[in-house]
Amino acid sequence: MRNENAKDDDAGISRADLPRLDLLRSFAVAARTLSFTRAGEELALTQSAVSRQIQQMEEGLGVALFERRHRALALTPAGETMYRAVQDCLERLRDATASVRAVTRHRQVAVTTTPGFASLWLIPRLARFSADHPLVDVRVSATNDLLNLERAGIDVAVRFCAIAQGMGRPLFEETVLPVCAPRLLQDPARPLRRPADLVRHTLLVMEGHHGMAPMEDWAPWLQVMGLAGIRGTNQLRFSNYNDAVAAALAGQGVAIGRLPLAAALLHAGQLVAPFEGSGHSQRGYFVAAGPQAEANPDARDFIAWLHAEAQRPL
Repeated sequence: MRNENAKDDDAGISRADLPRLDLLRSFAVAARTLSFTRAGEELALTQSAVSRQIQQMEEGLGVALFERRHRALALTPAGETMYRAVQDCLERLRDATASVRAVTRHRQVAVTTTPGFASLWLIPRLARFSADHPLVDVRVSATNDLLNLERAGIDVAVRFCAIAQGMGRPLFEETVLPVCAPRLLQDPARPLRRPADLVRHTLLVMEGHHGMAPMEDWAPWLQVMGLAGIRGTNQLRFSNYNDAVAAALAGQGVAIGRLPLAAALLHAGQLVAPFEGSGHSQRGYFVAAGPQAEANPDARDFIAWLHAEAQRPL
């Protein structure tokens, strides 16, 4: 029988050198959401259980992974380092597990993109690709993290970045304008007739990814309107754009409509644009092919389909 304290022959480390897998998983979710409460909801644990697990991991490492602020969490430099490493390891473990479980090899296209692009633009259109390619499975990894395409086994990435950065072939540029539920226009006590009226309303704001500052998603439009200092009565902040859109649909405030992601909701009348005028965000969506896409004709078909859909009218 192998000694529990023996060194691993391949890695040269003992089991005691690594945190338990359940602690790493809780840490990864807490680091992504920056909330023990939301991490607990996602993991089906209590907030206190997640907090204890993180504390146990910190004690084992001998270093703090989070800064506990008033009603907020932030990763320490050590936490940032661990988060990058854990994300990479878990992604590789998920891919390896999926590969081992596969009984037969299906034709597949693996795609990564942001949660907002996936839910608002890609998924509503995927049925058309499947109808033309019924034997091809599409695996969508919706994340704001920039995955290593080769390491993660990804065929196609749809990246959201600054136009000047250009991470691949351009799909479309983004324009922005405020949007809200139609019923917000029916409140006589808080009219929405001109941009300055936003001071009476809740603003729905994106934050938290890759150094993105609060109100950064509003900045291009506010600059065009000459309203750079406006904040609204209060703000609801979200880490994923589709959550901000969901809040807007529920009538909880005014969001920045990122076109063409929100175009279908505007076309259907589920959201409305209360003001004239839009702004260019100087950002856009780009399609990048992973190293394995060249040998995957279905991936090449998917890339061609993406560009055709981008030109397709609603």
